[in-house]
Formats: sequence, structure tokens, C-alpha cells
Amino acid sequence: MSCVPQKRVYKELPVWIVEDHHDVVRHIYRAIASRHLPVKNIKMVHLDSHPDLLIPVNMCADTVFDKDKLFSELSIENWIMPMVYAGHMSCVAWLHPYWAQQIKEGEHRMSVGRDSSTTTIRVTSKDNYFLSDGLYVPERQLENSKALRLDVVKVDPVKPSQQSFTGQKTEEDTKRRFTKRARSDCSEGGETSSSTPLSTTTDTLQPAEGSNTCKTAREEEQSRNGTGLTENTDDEDEEGSTSYVVKRISSFLSETEPYVLDIDLDFFTCKNPFKELYTQEEYNILQELYSFRGPSPDANEEEIDECVDRRIRQLEDLEAAFADLLEDDGEESVTRWANNPGLASLAQLVSSLKMRNASPDYEMVHQAGLTCDTVELPHHISPDEEIDRLITAVQLFLKRLPKPTLVTMSRSSLDEYCPAEQVDSVQNRVLAVLESLYGPLDIQKDYESTSTETQNCQPQAS
Repeated sequence: MSCVPQKRVYKELPVWIVEDHHDVVRHIYRAIASRHLPVKNIKMVHLDSHPDLLIPVNMCADTVFDKDKLFSELSIENWIMPMVYAGHMSCVAWLHPYWAQQIKEGEHRMSVGRDSSTTTIRVTSKDNYFLSDGLYVPERQLENSKALRLDVVKVDPVKPSQQSFTGQKTEEDTKRRFTKRARSDCSEGGETSSSTPLSTTTDTLQPAEGSNTCKTAREEEQSRNGTGLTENTDDEDEEGSTSYVVKRISSFLSETEPYVLDIDLDFFTCKNPFKELYTQEEYNILQELYSFRGPSPDANEEEIDECVDRRIRQLEDLEAAFADLLEDDGEESVTRWANNPGLASLAQLVSSLKMRNASPDYEMVHQAGLTCDTVELPHHISPDEEIDRLITAVQLFLKRLPKPTLVTMSRSSLDEYCPAEQVDSVQNRVLAVLESLYGPLDIQKDYESTSTETQNCQPQAS
């Protein structure tokens, strides 16, 4: 008789909703402990305007084996990679809207391990996303390395139907479309009946803004698929289409494998909160101070190592400068730091900040600067109609994927990555879609028990 623990199945699909995204880790770990998720090689479909794939820069790699200590050291931008190094997660699909382009589209293979020289977690990817944070090391320098497959997949909002172009939908139409409950239409086991429409829209898929692809007449005349939704099945290689998303995810996700569906609500509408903290002039100076110049496409290993070393020294100097200014931002201190190479514009920045606030929060200034490297933080506050079209796009591809084992959801509203005035509406509509697809949900609003502790939180680099 086998002594291998049997996988357990939830009676109703659990949906854990948190405020800060890294708080989902404790709920993933609980699912592992209860045997609903495997200990190793978990797969995750991650919808977000931010990859969240950075690594706590100075955290000892062995911290991942002390979960309480680990939870205390994670932040919103770096909660996934520690789970990879711990061996729990081996495959991540980052699904991003068209306005989020921090990592190159496509499949990335890399190793995540313990840097033998620093005992911290590092990665072998040469993408600028990792290079700009000084996180790259060559494979030979890693110990206890784990393989990670990262799929970067764009999701486009659906295109409004001809009817939408000739007459605007009312707020009541939108509310009815996304809040209709489907419990009575679900078959046994929580599966949605194939005869039940998932939506009343007649939308077709829309390419991202700036895309050089055009719709053909044949695409515009695609027939309904029997669910009340029109899918773009004409060109499976068109980035952002339902077929493209399903094809990419299906390449690593089987019908029987458990996986985590993770949704940050800023996937649908997203702010760069630092833009409201600083003037455009100040933000431009931060971009200059923290700018990163990546290696050439044909750079050899030595050139890449030099690039990373140069970036690490740059970030260390900036961190030290702002830490020093927290103690003394007098003219002498500012001038001394501004005389350092690359820091000449620091004096202008401090002068501008002090005109508005006699005691600037330099730690927050540094956090803002860390978001200014090769690609600016996404900033796209979606109108309600575009949110609807993105939610429909998500509904379309989820319908064709296996049911997840666990859903985690982040509001990201207190730090304002998801606009506070939109977050509740988006959350309700997303939950309605999940219920229409998977039947009754076990919704756990973890953020309600922690919100009073985080009312005064400030945005973090993401």
C-alpha cells in the first residue's frame, strides 16, 4: 500500500483576498500544508500589471526555510522568487495587460539559487528586469539552484461589438452583466453548465494599443461559439487574443495538475502612485539618477558581470546618500553627495523637495527611484468600459483552462496601485465571473481583518 499522502480537494473553490500582494504567500503555504497543493513544482497563473518577480536583495537564502521569518521579509514586488528557491513553485505565467511591459514577451528559462559569494538568492536571467536590480549571477555561482519556467503572456481587452459602437451601455447593463449569479445553473461538482451563457456581450478580441496588427473582415465576422461570447480563433499567434493566451498556458498546464490562479486587481486598472507624490520635474530627476543602461545584445559574460557590478554600486551609492540625508540634509551634506559621479542632480532634487516639505521622506524618495530604471512603472487608469472588456477577456480564456485549485487575489488599493475608487467594483465583477465559471466560491476576505492595521501605509516599489 502506498504511503504517499493523497491530494485533497476543496468542496468549494477557495478565494483568498488580501490587500498587500505578498500576503497571499501564507495562504499558498497553508494549501501546501493541508495537501491541497503539492510541496514541489506548483504552477501559477499570475494576472498583474507588475511581474512581482524581484528578490529581497539582502535576504539570506536560507530564510525561505523559516516561514515566519520569510513572511516578515517579503514585499509586494518580491514574493514569488523565494517560493521558487524553496522548491515550491517551478512554473509561472505572468499575464499582463498591454500597458505593462517590464519583461520581454515569450518563454524564459532560468535558474534561481543561492549565490555562493553572498548567500543571497539570485537568478541567471539576463533580462533587464533582473539586471537592473543587480540580481543576475552566472549559473556556476549558484548553489541549490531550482529551475524556473516563466511565460510572459499579453492579454488584450476584447473589442466592443458593432452594437457598442452605435449605442453606449448603461451602468445598469454593466451591473446586470457582471453580477448575475450562476449558482442555479451550475452542474454537480461546481462545474458550469455548457448551456449557460457566461456573458451577454458580443465582443471580439482587441489588440493592444500601439499594435501593428489589423483586424480582417473575416475576423470581424466570426460566428458565436454558443456561450454568448465571440472568440478570436482566426489567428492563434496574434498576441493578446484568447487563443494566444490559452495556447501559451496550455503548453505547461495539464487538465489534472493543481495550480494557483493569482489575480491582482491592478491588472484591470493601474496607477503609478509615485507620480502623485512628486512633481514631474522631481520624477524626471529620479529617472536620471536611477537610470540603467543594459548590456549590448551581443555582450559576453564579462561585460554582463561588469554591467551588474556597476549597477549594484550605483544603487548602493543612492541608498547610502538618501540614508545619510535622513540624518542630515543640510547644504554641506547635499553638496558632498552631489559631487559624487552620477549624483550631480541630487542637489536640485533636494531643493525641489524641501520647497514643498521641510522634512522630505528620503526613504520614500529612494523607493520611488528604484522604480525608475529601464521601464517606467505602469500607469493606466482604465475607464469602466475598458475594465469590462478586460474582465470579459479573462473570462474567455479561463473558460478554456482547467479549474484552479486555489485563487488568490490582491486589492493593492491602500498603496494605490489599484485606484481606491475602482477597486470594490472591479473585485465584485471579477468574483462574479469566477462564480459563473466555477460555481459557489469559498470567499475569504483576509483584507478586512488587516485593513485597520495598514490604513497609513505608503506605496512600495513594485
